[in-house]
Amino acid sequence: MTTTSFSTLSLKPELLQTLDSLGYTEMTPIQQQSLPSVLAGKDVIAQGKTGSGKTAAFSLGLLSNLNVKRFRVQSLVLCPTRELADQVAKEIRTLARGIHNIKVLTLCGGMPMGPQIGSLEHGAHILVGTPGRILDHMLRDRICLDELNTLVLDEADRMLDMGFEDALDAIIDQAPKQRQTLLFSATFPKEIKTVAARIMDKPEMVKVESTHQTSTIKQHFYKVSCQEDRDDTLETLLLNYQPESSVVFCNTKKEVQNVTDELQHRGFSVTELHGDMEQRERDQALTMFANKSISILVATDVAARGLDVDNLDAVFNFELSRDPEVHVHRIGRTGRAGEKGNAFSFFSDREMQRVALIDEYMDIEIKPSAVPERCKQEPMEAPMTTIQILGGKKMKLRPGDILGALTKQAGIDGKKIGKINSLAMVTYIAVEKSVAKVALKQIQTGKIKGRQFKARIMK
Repeated sequence: MTTTSFSTLSLKPELLQTLDSLGYTEMTPIQQQSLPSVLAGKDVIAQGKTGSGKTAAFSLGLLSNLNVKRFRVQSLVLCPTRELADQVAKEIRTLARGIHNIKVLTLCGGMPMGPQIGSLEHGAHILVGTPGRILDHMLRDRICLDELNTLVLDEADRMLDMGFEDALDAIIDQAPKQRQTLLFSATFPKEIKTVAARIMDKPEMVKVESTHQTSTIKQHFYKVSCQEDRDDTLETLLLNYQPESSVVFCNTKKEVQNVTDELQHRGFSVTELHGDMEQRERDQALTMFANKSISILVATDVAARGLDVDNLDAVFNFELSRDPEVHVHRIGRTGRAGEKGNAFSFFSDREMQRVALIDEYMDIEIKPSAVPERCKQEPMEAPMTTIQILGGKKMKLRPGDILGALTKQAGIDGKKIGKINSLAMVTYIAVEKSVAKVALKQIQTGKIKGRQFKARIMK
């Protein structure tokens, strides 16, 4: 019997201690299959879904390769979106906490250049970022990759989808030929094979099936005749099932905007997420959806990468994906950790080819379901409200300070306070709608850590 314990790996003692303190004793399938090759210094292509444990797999590899005493860039992790880069950097820092003086720097577009330039001048061991911004700094000679030993392409399929191939090529041209390259991807289209052949040396291929059990996800397919029919079917299903949190997937930014406008017009609590939005808008949309101030998120696949939301009640495929692997990836966001989930997919006569591909790929027989009778329910109202405070980590404003002010000074029951998301200059706090006004008044008129902060209700 193969053992799945991290202790069987040739990891630094500090890393094993950290894994133990985090409660990570058993490896996930992708870690089990990829880590021995990664730690042996081989190039690895690993295919696995979100939540499969791939971030820890490559993070342990690059931390094992690291020489802390050499204060030079030794690892570079490229991600398609800032949200994913932030998550990856956070996990690397967590896993590295037993190793002293490691510097991990996040470099993404949509953020001010000034602080990034300052941080680069101070140096770093590990860079995590989006290809465009990393290349931007490299072209201005702010990043030197001469001592790079590990290059990671995370969510490589999405980076190609987003048009980053030229930037990737330019970055890789500057990297030493003698290095380890790790490529992680949820899907494995032809373009990835081409890139891998060009930039990797005899890579080992690891493929792990999705960690979620599709048996916990109930799939429903509905045949629709026109755009209006899609809109009406979506409204009917939302009213009948009343999901507290759901994502509606579209294939284009334009469709995202159309569906969002239509749902807003019909009285639903909804926000959009697509690549044309400014980073600040993306942060706000993701925060409010994750903390349950908004119940429906309409998004493209690329925008939804790095979406860190637990317990989605339902996923809607307003349009079927052209790629059956992406379909599996979409619906896998519901029904996690043994919970039941619903996936609703719409298709027209013109999309029968996509239906056939999903049918074959998932080995299921797809039969159209009858659209239920519309019930007399009102649209689901999101249970929480988000308050934005104009103060964050830079002002030493911590979630515990805010929680204390609301529970002790305003007398609000702690159970009515949800997620507190603290960024550099702003903090978002979710509270139940019933206590939103009391909470806002306390923040605006009371003091937190001896000072007053401006605040407003967002939703």
